[in-house]
Amino acid sequence: MPAFSRRQLVVLALLTTVWGLNWPVLKLGVADFPPLSFRALSLVLSLPVYALMLAQQRLPLTIARAHWPQVAWLGLWNMVLWNALMISAIPRLSSGRAAILGYTMPIFSAMLGQLLFSDRLGARAWAGVAAAAGGVLLLLWNEMARLSGSTTGVLLMLCAAASWALGTQLLRRSHLPVPLVTLTFWMTLLTVAVLTPLAWLMESARWHTPGPATAFAILYNAVLALAFAQVAWFFLARTLVPIASTLSVMMIPVIGVFAGAWWLGEPLHWQDFTAMGLILLAIASVLWPSGKKAASA
Repeated sequence: MPAFSRRQLVVLALLTTVWGLNWPVLKLGVADFPPLSFRALSLVLSLPVYALMLAQQRLPLTIARAHWPQVAWLGLWNMVLWNALMISAIPRLSSGRAAILGYTMPIFSAMLGQLLFSDRLGARAWAGVAAAAGGVLLLLWNEMARLSGSTTGVLLMLCAAASWALGTQLLRRSHLPVPLVTLTFWMTLLTVAVLTPLAWLMESARWHTPGPATAFAILYNAVLALAFAQVAWFFLARTLVPIASTLSVMMIPVIGVFAGAWWLGEPLHWQDFTAMGLILLAIASVLWPSGKKAASA
């Protein structure tokens, strides 16, 4: 497992907090607003923030025409499918369980890396994947009966996780000479171009002025969960091997579960606390240095 730099650890801590808290925020946002419209509006409002970041850092906005097919391919798996499927599942699931299902992504990533890219994971990496899988199963333990009535939500979230996993694998292997903020801006614009017509076709009859809670959720998503956290995630996905980047963010669903319990009154069970221990073990499998690295440090 690669050692994490101080910058990567700081980015990881901020990303974990922002995305962990965002799961109950998403549930709050779609409680009184159509989900695709909510996400499309959040994405649209994130674009000026990306543009401001580009201007402040004096980064180029344009991408060479030769790179457009790869940008579109990465955008499809990393953002278009993830955003459309994930936000469609949120109204059908509790925020904590949606987070758990979304973070089956490391399991999909490990399997896809083995099947499609001939990754050779060591025993420690597979132990981390197994611990993450055990945590996910435990957290779903008391939800299986209720989820059986929300099969569509479960399938949508699992498909979203699989899409995100493949996108992470592809992003790690890409060699685009494009700054991360520029790449994120264009992938976000591509997602807006897909989600906006879908929202108009499927939800325009339910459009209305967002209330205060929905407006807060939209702004939180636009500025923090998208403009900041999406760039932070792409930074980790590009600079770390896929198994390290995916397992290292496994604390996010734990925060999502406990934030949902505190904020939205979603019940907690002993499985939640046991699963936290397993997920911390999965995180340790990628963050804890090997014996040789620890000795040199």
